[in-house]
Amino acid sequence: MTPDIVLFHCHDLGRWLPTYGMPAVPAPQISAFADQSVVFDDAHAAAPLCSPSRGALFTGMPPYRNGIQGLAHDGWRYRAGVATLPERLEPLGYHTALIGLQHENVDPTVLGFAEYPGQGFLPRTAQVVEAASSWLQGLVPRAERKPIFLTVGVWEVHRPWPAPDYTPADQASVDVPGFLPDNADTRADIADFYGSIAQLDAGFSALLGAISSTIGDENTMIVFTTDHGAAFPRAKSTLYDAGTGVALMVRPPAAWQVDPHRVPELVIHQDLLPTFLEIAGDAGPHDRELEGRSILPLITGTDGGSPTSERMVFTSKTYHDSYDPKRAVRTSDYVYIRNYSEGPMLELPADLEGSRTRKGLGDEHLAPRSEEELYDRRIDPFELDDVAGQDAYADVRARLAEALHDRLVSIGDPVESEPIPRAPWRSRHVDDLPGLPGLSGPID
Repeated sequence: MTPDIVLFHCHDLGRWLPTYGMPAVPAPQISAFADQSVVFDDAHAAAPLCSPSRGALFTGMPPYRNGIQGLAHDGWRYRAGVATLPERLEPLGYHTALIGLQHENVDPTVLGFAEYPGQGFLPRTAQVVEAASSWLQGLVPRAERKPIFLTVGVWEVHRPWPAPDYTPADQASVDVPGFLPDNADTRADIADFYGSIAQLDAGFSALLGAISSTIGDENTMIVFTTDHGAAFPRAKSTLYDAGTGVALMVRPPAAWQVDPHRVPELVIHQDLLPTFLEIAGDAGPHDRELEGRSILPLITGTDGGSPTSERMVFTSKTYHDSYDPKRAVRTSDYVYIRNYSEGPMLELPADLEGSRTRKGLGDEHLAPRSEEELYDRRIDPFELDDVAGQDAYADVRARLAEALHDRLVSIGDPVESEPIPRAPWRSRHVDDLPGLPGLSGPID
């Protein structure tokens, strides 16, 4: 039986979970879910900010190809003719619904879902889960309906994390990752962050309960992920591991009898679309626009062992608060980053520039950036030691630089040769209703 699919995505979480080596994070319910799931250890978003990362996830295309290279509320949107995940699943027999947050368009109803119950631009977890639970309760028995693809998006854990909304954790007990300074400002900021994660955890647990009591676990796949890295310096808005690295956990239908396991292979959000298509009965071949590959064999444990060739995934940033063009190619062992404009080493978006962590950060990140960066992930997991200029890495740098160039040429991305203009603003008349007869002139 074709399974129901529930895709849950949150904001700005990265891999800040006990499942990914941060034991102090208050997420016991997500940890319990991970213990029942297939956990991807090296999953990445296509971009380190909200709209481009989600656009890639929901189209299987890189940001330049699908059109969303900056934030939706800055005018970015899909190119003409781009098909979204719900638009691809509907012809395969799925009924699709979006509940809660999306960040691909200011108008969620243009994204191709059949239903948009509980829609909102900044929906909090509790509100979204309540709407999702109500919608699930209204479904008819499985024998009388199509399989569903339900997308549930939540606001948490985006900044800010005010005390009236979230209860901060004990600053002394938080985990401080190696790419951040361990000081009082950082710890206070992380403690506030933990309060938001705790609410996310409680809401996700409630959603799991609603799924179990309605459509059930026997024939339901649940996917948990986030858009990109956490909202801290050297994470969100960067192409480092902490910027594009995401939690990705898949709990297959119980009927599949898949044992929980961890997957070390490098994967990217664009892999989800061909995976869902294969589950729906379309194993391809797919059009050349799709960048990902199905990870269903990795989920079911039928991948046949170690990969025979090195996988490369490509990530990008073009616009966030400002024009900050950079591209990267990532393998299991290395990441090569190319910066296409002058600027500081870290271009902090507004929410990070105003953060408590920034107060204790100092100004070293304002030094001029290099055109090229290379990091050896095998010995430098936080990607802090740039080895692009070292002779021992000259061959690696040249090989990855060539691979990145070839990729940009293949998708038509002009960033190497010319600046990418901002998205044009939409005219009000794009969405005008038809005029009324007799009202073509001014109204007296």
